Amino acid sequence: MRQQRFRGAGLSVPFLTRRTIAMPLALYALTAGAFGIGVTEFVIMGLLLDVSADLGVSISSAGLLISGYALGVVVGAPLLGTLTGRLAKKTLLLALMVVFTVGNLACALAPDYWTLMAARVLTAFAHASFFGVGSVVATSLVAPNRKASAIALMFTGLTVANILGVPFGTWLGQAYGWRSTFLAVTLVGVIAFAVIALLVPRDEPVAADEEESSEGTLAVLGRRPVLLGLLTTVLSWVGVFAAFTYLAPILTRVTGFSEGAVSPILLVFGGGLVAGNLLGGRLADRHLVPTVVGTLVALSAVLFAMTAAIHQPITAIVAVGLLGAAAFATVAPLQMWVLEKAEGAGQGLASSFNIAAFNLGNAIGAWLGGFVIDHGPGLGAVPLVAGLVPLAALGVVLMALRLERGRAIGKPVTAQC
Repeated sequence: MRQQRFRGAGLSVPFLTRRTIAMPLALYALTAGAFGIGVTEFVIMGLLLDVSADLGVSISSAGLLISGYALGVVVGAPLLGTLTGRLAKKTLLLALMVVFTVGNLACALAPDYWTLMAARVLTAFAHASFFGVGSVVATSLVAPNRKASAIALMFTGLTVANILGVPFGTWLGQAYGWRSTFLAVTLVGVIAFAVIALLVPRDEPVAADEEESSEGTLAVLGRRPVLLGLLTTVLSWVGVFAAFTYLAPILTRVTGFSEGAVSPILLVFGGGLVAGNLLGGRLADRHLVPTVVGTLVALSAVLFAMTAAIHQPITAIVAVGLLGAAAFATVAPLQMWVLEKAEGAGQGLASSFNIAAFNLGNAIGAWLGGFVIDHGPGLGAVPLVAGLVPLAALGVVLMALRLERGRAIGKPVTAQC
């Protein structure tokens, strides 16, 4: 892997060997972009009533704006990944922030429902590629033993978006109209573009003789370890969103909280997101495989414990915070897991696909939770069923480790033949 270098002002310092006490400022520029994307993705949940009333559509139709965004993330990962593989990473990040900014402006100005849907899908195209390429850039900015922590720091923007950005955006939209929220996020996009342009170091475009062909880059998606890594991500977040999607009705109908108490309790969930995200990154830097295994076990255990905890107010609040921590403790380890399996030319594409895998897990998880409520044991059993899915993800990890061990044992034998 080539070392990225600072360029300009006569300074040339290898990123991968540079020892720093604090994280590079460029990482905080990536965090700013992640914050804006996080607000855009989730704030629509708090504005469904406002959007449906203003555009004259049903609440369920307004809810499809969430599904449309998720679809844009899944489609955008392979589309932009194959079209932009040779671009310099900083150039690509700036281009993605332009797409993000223009998309949010289009949302704010959308005259009707379908225009808004198209603008949401366009905005989502930037999502997977930004986090995917951003993960690769983040790991290039720090020493090898801090790569997962660098990814976690970038994803902190997403967690802070849930704690601060989404509640503020919801308040803003309810007070001044939902379009004002998207105008505010447009401004965030402009600021993120500026700080990325200023702080993220330049890198060279990929030369034809230095990089694999586009077919070779795509070939990374045919590698069994990468596919197993993507499947692990999907399954882990099916479990997370099967429970998270229905937290509000669980807290009100099962635990007995009032609707007004849900928002403060979700702040506890957000605090767990931040803590789990940073802890997962730090542990993954030390021992990646044990962290991947341990976080999946922890996630499953928390979901199982929620089944009993949601029947008492205090234990329910604790369980919500632990769910946030356990959920985001998996993010940096799973992203690093896929990056290590991809290696070389296909890292950016595989990383983007892993972000799409998180969102695919979100969509399937929401469906699974709804199925349990409508056709299964009911609302109170959602955490129990959700807890089974990370165990399936753990099985995939153990299968991948066994295959790797078999290949490692087989190589010397082949060499002697």
